[in-house]
Amino acid sequence: MKQHNLRSYKGVTPKIGNNTYIDDSAVLVGDISIGNDSSIWPLVAARGDVNKMTIGDRTNIQDGSILHLTRFSNAHPNGFPLIIGDDVTIGHQCMLHGCTIGNRVLVGMGAIVLDGAVVEDDVFIGAGTVVPPNKTLKSGFLYVGNPMKEARPLKEGEIAFLKESALNYVTLKNDYLAEE
Repeated sequence: MKQHNLRSYKGVTPKIGNNTYIDDSAVLVGDISIGNDSSIWPLVAARGDVNKMTIGDRTNIQDGSILHLTRFSNAHPNGFPLIIGDDVTIGHQCMLHGCTIGNRVLVGMGAIVLDGAVVEDDVFIGAGTVVPPNKTLKSGFLYVGNPMKEARPLKEGEIAFLKESALNYVTLKNDYLAEE
């Protein structure tokens, strides 16, 4: 992993877990912690400058996604950090801003999840979905639309696919690491 795309902000530099892949074109700034076996793909921008960001193990952030957080304020004394769990797939060109994403979640391409939203474990967010601020997405459901709506319970195979998707990206990032 080349360090030129990991930038300090106010003396804090991103912390990267073991066996994690970060594409050279991704930029990570400030208070960001990334777990083991995760992957950050081309053109991802992640800024941990006004709060903190945590990305779990075996989580993949795909091409062109933007990750940011919400600063501390009178209305929100703790701001909203960005917290992403384990075995999560964040699709291409997603925007996650000051939200909490549980474990085994798939956020479809182009989805937007806004400040204070909480996505529980085992959730599928459809492509292009917009999750408004402060909404909670309950475990075991598919959510779609703008604004998002609960579409239906996930099927057993879909729940299994959530972890499988993350593991597919662990294999892919291992291939990329082997090329370096």
